[in-house]
Amino acid sequence: MKHIKMTESNNIPKHWQLKKLGEVCEVVTGTTPPKSDTSNYGNAISFFKPPHLWDELISDTEEKLSLKGGEKARLVPPNTVLVTCIGNLGRTGFVKKKAAFNQQLNAILENENIGGKFIFYQAQSPVFRRQLEKLATGTTVSIVNKRNFETILIPIPPLPEQLTIVAKIEELFSGLDNGIAQLKTAQQQLKVYRQSLLKCAFEGKLTNKNVKEGELPKGWKVVQIKDVAETFGGYAFKSGEFLQQGRFQVLRMGNVRPGLIRYSESPIFLNDIEQSVLSRALLKINDVIITQTGTRQKRDYGFTVLIQKQNLLLNQRIASIRFSEKYLPKFFLYFSWTDLFKDQFFANETGNVGQGNVGIKAVTETLIPCPSLKEQQLIVSELESKLTVCDKIEETISQSLQQAETLRQSILKKAFEGKLVKTKP
Repeated sequence: MKHIKMTESNNIPKHWQLKKLGEVCEVVTGTTPPKSDTSNYGNAISFFKPPHLWDELISDTEEKLSLKGGEKARLVPPNTVLVTCIGNLGRTGFVKKKAAFNQQLNAILENENIGGKFIFYQAQSPVFRRQLEKLATGTTVSIVNKRNFETILIPIPPLPEQLTIVAKIEELFSGLDNGIAQLKTAQQQLKVYRQSLLKCAFEGKLTNKNVKEGELPKGWKVVQIKDVAETFGGYAFKSGEFLQQGRFQVLRMGNVRPGLIRYSESPIFLNDIEQSVLSRALLKINDVIITQTGTRQKRDYGFTVLIQKQNLLLNQRIASIRFSEKYLPKFFLYFSWTDLFKDQFFANETGNVGQGNVGIKAVTETLIPCPSLKEQQLIVSELESKLTVCDKIEETISQSLQQAETLRQSILKKAFEGKLVKTKP
């Protein structure tokens, strides 16, 4: 075979070959059969879409095609590699049994010269993915068509070496995956601990060990938000007036995450604002904002943040809660992260199948615990002390997970440069 100079690197063993993907493998693009053919048939054909691919070996998915639908679909045999080529490029899956897939995926079929798992791991490598990204077209959605996809260059050792490389990758990944699983378990345990800590705090047990189960501490009462705060909704600004820079930043749904404002997430600004609009949309320091719209029954909204910056305007579908001097905004902020609050909030959800909403009235009537101001301050202090420790542990876990991913990419890079196992010319 003729050697082709690789754009990323030609640092591979001399007896390896560098070929275009389409020259050595059959590439097939998926199709989408009529919706009437998709269902939850127990023994029907699995139908894969991009969300089903997580760089893992996969054998099944909940979405199925009927036998009739399967006849209309593009089917591939076991040991086929699926790669997303529209939108979130490069996610892969290794199909362990016959399956169908949609048009956002390309399938790479193994043959007598190239094993499916060798292609599967190579499709996750940094070099493969960088080539894929460079081939992308489209303005709003990245697309790599089949013809361009087939031009990706791949190094090909002899089949026995492919098998040795795959075995070594899986040996190393097995240990790595065990470590990742332990880190994710610790991450989940930390999440459970946070909720337990918050529950304990707002039952009064964090600062008073004598509180009886199911009873409020002495001096506590339960009030509605409207009893201790003013609540107002965001303003429907005209998108045509938005600027890339300006005096006031407009906070939208995408800017708000639990306890965090992402100021750099598609920021928009305004300069000249009428006083009547400013009086109802300009946020103040220590306001607590809460998002009111998301996916129905998914609980992917109701995010709360304490405002600590000036010149922020509140966009529609976000509410602001401005507390009186008798109630600490931080005390409510931490309460809003509990299941006690979330269960109330989402009990008032309305909307159709896709979109869920919680209105201002439901927010104002939510029940919240109300101890004395002194005890609120004590609870906030105790919580912040313990949550700071949780945050540090969470940061350590996140860094370790990132290091694991970096190591995974390093293993793949070495594997397809011929440096992971000894090669024989």
